[in-house]
Amino acid sequence: MNVQGKTILVGTGKGLIIFRKTSSGWKIDKVHFLGFPVAMVYVDDRTNTWWAGIAHRHWGQKLHYSNDEGQSWTAVAAPVYPRDAMLKARKPATLSKVWCMAHAGHDRPNELYIGTEPGGLFHSQDGGLTFQLVENLWNHPSRQKEWFGAGRDHPFIHSIVVDPKDSHHFYIAVSCAGVFETRDNGHTWHARNQGLKATYLPNPDVEVGHDPHLLYACCSQPDVMWQQNHCGVYRSVDAGQTWKDVSGPDGFPYYGFALGIDHDNPDRAWVIPAISDEMRVAHDLSLCVCRTEDAGQTWQALRNGLPQDHCFDIVFRHSLAVHQEKLVFGTTTGNLFLSENGGDNWEVLSSFLPRVDSVVMV
Repeated sequence: MNVQGKTILVGTGKGLIIFRKTSSGWKIDKVHFLGFPVAMVYVDDRTNTWWAGIAHRHWGQKLHYSNDEGQSWTAVAAPVYPRDAMLKARKPATLSKVWCMAHAGHDRPNELYIGTEPGGLFHSQDGGLTFQLVENLWNHPSRQKEWFGAGRDHPFIHSIVVDPKDSHHFYIAVSCAGVFETRDNGHTWHARNQGLKATYLPNPDVEVGHDPHLLYACCSQPDVMWQQNHCGVYRSVDAGQTWKDVSGPDGFPYYGFALGIDHDNPDRAWVIPAISDEMRVAHDLSLCVCRTEDAGQTWQALRNGLPQDHCFDIVFRHSLAVHQEKLVFGTTTGNLFLSENGGDNWEVLSSFLPRVDSVVMV
């Protein structure tokens, strides 16, 4: 298994692009699925299995995996909603998009989860060959009336966070609905949104109806959780029971999609701000990454090496990857940037890629 941070998998609108670090620097090694939108990329760190979710415009969602770092790929069936899974009365649910994957824990080696649109979580017990809908979440009493789409036609699950100390304890994040937790392997689910604000709703303190953009827990201290939210940057120190707004005191950073955290230092995190949902461009048309070293009490804007003049880039939720002191992110205009010192300095790896939707570093 590669643990050195020398390979970058970039899912783009025109293929999966692999960068490798060589003696002369980072180079494009190979392009897979050329011409097709690669909407989801995941690497199972238990086996180094690579997964790619392909969003075919004509043939729908497709799943592929590789056990040899892309030398060969195997197609498997994408998740299928059961016939009785209804979005609303008499409207059957069908798969619109595969958003994310996660493994179920090192003690359950053949199990995987997939988060999808329109809001279904799927579980595999055979290494991803087949997936079944987690019906207790799908049938949660809040889903029919309190879940809704956020810039999409339907709600979607984009984050799955499994407790490294207890694989039966995990979280999902839904746009728009919020964070949900299970402690009994998906049999019961509880909303965990206390302290969040949904300023776009008549009641900003609703239990369900929030828009987390990305959710993480610190691997070394999993009770510490972070989320980049539609309404700010939030942090929890009690395993998601309550959340605190740790956005910049002057409103910067606040809105954005991407989030990275330090899995050894629970006080350290990075976000890449944008102006707003209505105006998805970099602040002052100047690209920066914001870092906190003190749990969000203060934020530092890191700009060295990033474009500062008439830059329209933003970064989608799965397009920032952190590997120790290395950070890499791709943008909506096809730029790929790398830092090898925690974000203090940045270099351009490419400025001619298609739109970047997902970045993984291994």
